[in-house]
Amino acid sequence: MKIRAIVTVKGLVQGVAFRHHTVLKGNQLKVTGWVKNLPDGDVQGCFEGDEPNVQALVEWCYHGPSRARVDRVIVEREPFRGEFDSFDVRY
Repeated sequence: MKIRAIVTVKGLVQGVAFRHHTVLKGNQLKVTGWVKNLPDGDVQGCFEGDEPNVQALVEWCYHGPSRARVDRVIVEREPFRGEFDSFDVRY
């Protein structure tokens, strides 16, 4: 089953290569979508793919890369759209 998740990660998540590592992990898991920094210091991502793979990427966001400090993760499920061919950083 294909799913879509919008994830907002709060904490010390900018300036620690969170986006870069999310793209690497997303590509490893064959998840498509995007990740970006938000003006308030959070990181947000949109993940699409097979349910176990998307769930694995969401779970990874709870700790992120070694220099990150994740305080909270907000996950919103949306209907799968299949609109992405890759996983990228958005600016």
